[in-house]
Amino acid sequence: MNDSSPDLCFQLKATDPIPLEVKINCQPGELVALLGPSGSGKTTLLRSLAGLYTQARGQIHSGEHCWLDSNKGILLAPEKRRLGMVFQSYALFPHLTALDNLLIPLKGLSRKQAINLAKEWLERVHLKGLEDRKPAELSGGQRQRVALARALIARPRALLLDEPFSAVDQATRQKLRRELALLRQEIAVPTLLVTHDLEEALQLADRICVLHHGQVLQVAKPECLMQRPASPTVARLLGMQNLFEGRVLSNTKEALQLDWSGLTLTLPYQKGFQKNQRVTWMAPPHSLIMHRPDRPVAGDRENPIKGRIEELVTLGPHASLAIRPQHASQWPLRFYVPQHFVQRQQLKQGMNISLSLLGRELHLFA
Repeated sequence: MNDSSPDLCFQLKATDPIPLEVKINCQPGELVALLGPSGSGKTTLLRSLAGLYTQARGQIHSGEHCWLDSNKGILLAPEKRRLGMVFQSYALFPHLTALDNLLIPLKGLSRKQAINLAKEWLERVHLKGLEDRKPAELSGGQRQRVALARALIARPRALLLDEPFSAVDQATRQKLRRELALLRQEIAVPTLLVTHDLEEALQLADRICVLHHGQVLQVAKPECLMQRPASPTVARLLGMQNLFEGRVLSNTKEALQLDWSGLTLTLPYQKGFQKNQRVTWMAPPHSLIMHRPDRPVAGDRENPIKGRIEELVTLGPHASLAIRPQHASQWPLRFYVPQHFVQRQQLKQGMNISLSLLGRELHLFA
C-alpha cells in the first residue's frame, strides 16, 4: 500500500508563553525532526499545527486546504484537520482493547470494514493476535505500536510525533524506530517528529530543524547539519566540541591561512572571508588524525599539532580523549576513539602525542 498526502506548509508566530517564529514546508513522505532543548518551542509548534494551541498567528496549509490564516480569520477545528498524532504517553483508552482503540477513527466505515482494516493495521505493526488485549496488558512498545497504527489508520494528511519513543527502554526504542522507518516507505505522509534525542533525529529524519527559543536556527539534511552547522550556537546545541577562535591571515585561491593562538593552519579557499577577520571555527572528529611520536606511521601530516593526553576515559566500546595542545594549552581538543585503538596504541594519560588537522574538514563559521 502506498498512501499519498499533500505537503504541509506553515508559517507561525507567537509571543506567549513560549516565543515562536517558524516557517517550514514538509513534503509527502518526508520526515522533519524538530530538535532542540526543553523550552525551545517544539511541542508548542506541534500543538499549533494540531489546533490545540490557538495563540499562534500565521498560516497553515495542507495542500490546497487551509487550516489557519490569521489575516482571513480562518481557524479550522482540530477534528477537521485530519491529523494523526502520537504522544509520549500513548493516549490510548485504557478500557478499550487494541482493536477497539483503532476503531475510533473509523466511524465513517461499516462495522465489518472497520474491523477488517483495524486487524490489517495491527498486523502491519506486528500485533496480530493481540487484538483483544487492553493497554494494561500490553508492553510499552506494543502500546506505542497501537498508538502509531491508530494515528495512521484513517489516512491522515500529516503525522505529528511528540517524543513517541522516549517512554520505552533503549532496545524497544531502536526496534520502534526501525519499524517507523519501514512504515514510512509505504506511506507518503508529511511527518513532523519532536525529539531532544540527536541520535533519533539522525536515524529517522530526512531534514532536521534546530529550534532554540522558538527560532529556527537551521534546517538541513542530517549529514549537512553535522558537517556544516550554520552557527556556533547550532554546533553547541548538537553537542559538538572543538570550537575555537582564530584570525584569517590570508585567503587566496590557493589556500586560506588561519591563525590559531600563534599556530598557522592551512585550509582550502573559503569564499567570503577577509584578511584579519576574526572567526569561530570547528574541528569535527573526522578532521583529526592522531599519531604517536614514538610510533611513526605513514599517514597525513597536514597541520601538525603537538600535545599531551590530558584525559582518557573509557565509555563502553569507546574512549573519550582530551588532548592539550602545546601551543594553546587553554584549548583542549576532545574526541572519541574505539577502545581497541586505545589498547593497540597503548595510549595512556599524560602521554605525548601529535595530531594532524585535515584542513578540508575544518569548518569556519561565517
